[in-house]
Amino acid sequence: MEKLLHYIWQHKMLPISALQTTQGETVEIIDTGLPNADAGPDFFNAKIKLNNVLWVGNVEIHLRASDWFKHNHDTDPAYQSIILHVVAEADVTIRRTNGEEIPQLVLPIPTTMKEKYEHLIKERSHFPCENIIQQMPALKWNTWIAALQIERLEEKTARIQNLLRICNGNWEQTFFILLSRNFGFSVNSDAFELWAKHISLQALAKHRDSLLCIEALFFGTSGLMNHLKKTDDYTERLRQEYLFLVHKFSLPTPPHIPWKYLRLRPSNFPHLRIAQLACLYQRAEGLFSQIVEERSLARVKELFRGGASVYWNTHDYFGETIPERSRTLTDSAIDLLIINTVIPVLYAYGLYLSDEERCKRAIEWTEALRPENNHIIRQWAGYGINIQHAGHTQAILQLHKQYCLPKKCLQCRIGYEFLRTTP
Repeated sequence: MEKLLHYIWQHKMLPISALQTTQGETVEIIDTGLPNADAGPDFFNAKIKLNNVLWVGNVEIHLRASDWFKHNHDTDPAYQSIILHVVAEADVTIRRTNGEEIPQLVLPIPTTMKEKYEHLIKERSHFPCENIIQQMPALKWNTWIAALQIERLEEKTARIQNLLRICNGNWEQTFFILLSRNFGFSVNSDAFELWAKHISLQALAKHRDSLLCIEALFFGTSGLMNHLKKTDDYTERLRQEYLFLVHKFSLPTPPHIPWKYLRLRPSNFPHLRIAQLACLYQRAEGLFSQIVEERSLARVKELFRGGASVYWNTHDYFGETIPERSRTLTDSAIDLLIINTVIPVLYAYGLYLSDEERCKRAIEWTEALRPENNHIIRQWAGYGINIQHAGHTQAILQLHKQYCLPKKCLQCRIGYEFLRTTP
């Protein structure tokens, strides 16, 4: 409940009546200050008039004044310059170490707001304020969705920047690792990232004209050719090529990759995804450079449209033949790779170069793609949300995962509308 009191203070949801401290001083709040998420007072640099005298300093908030002592603020030098102590209940007087009494403001939590907040926090539904969304003005909803879309892009950018540091500023390698991770399509994402970090792009570049060599490098590093129950000529050729590459480039022994198969369709087996990646990198030299220079979303899609080598048209894994089928990536798979790899990298690279045009292009491409289709999006669509493109679905995923699931209703604009409206 203390979080709600913070919220009331920050958003100036104050009673209509005149405010007074427990000592009878009149209180005028000019600026509530900057919220502090780290150690120290709750709000920095607030501006408050006490009996018409302007004070600038820090504010601390507790449910009960006695919490000041429970948290040992009475002996902490960081709290001796507090200009106002905001509480829901002033059960004790608090003083500085020199004996001077610290002004306290009792800010009661309205009963209706308290009940609504408890409903949001205790409700098991992931979307306990679904009724209010239909009442939100279109401008507020659209503004919130646009902000969430950018917020999600910025979160992805932060992860790309971290990966770029690990790769010593090598954008091609960073792109390869991120693309490989997303070729895992959630279930094998971690395994693909681990695998990609052990691929020698130097060896790949030297043998780009040979699909068999690229496949040998990829499959040899994956460990998928170890301990096979069945083998064939193709597998043996891959093994021989891989041994040659290990010797030529002094490749280290790859780690054990924890590939997953449970509840996976054969089209999502790591064997096929690796074969598709090998085919992509054999035909598209300098893939990262092509992506960030390309201005046509349609041409980017065409880069990903190729399938795998002929062997995989009749195999789901090594050694066992199946009826022939197409191995071209589906349109939905291509869209997901663009949403989760191409667009974030383009946006991150635009920020890296301070190139506003590239950042704008990334957002435009997101809004040109079809909405994603997964259980979260279907759930939100069931609430009557108008979902028109992938920009909307990315925003909804951000809202669902970063606000609804962790119950950060006080940071959500829907929660704000829910709390401020009268029943």
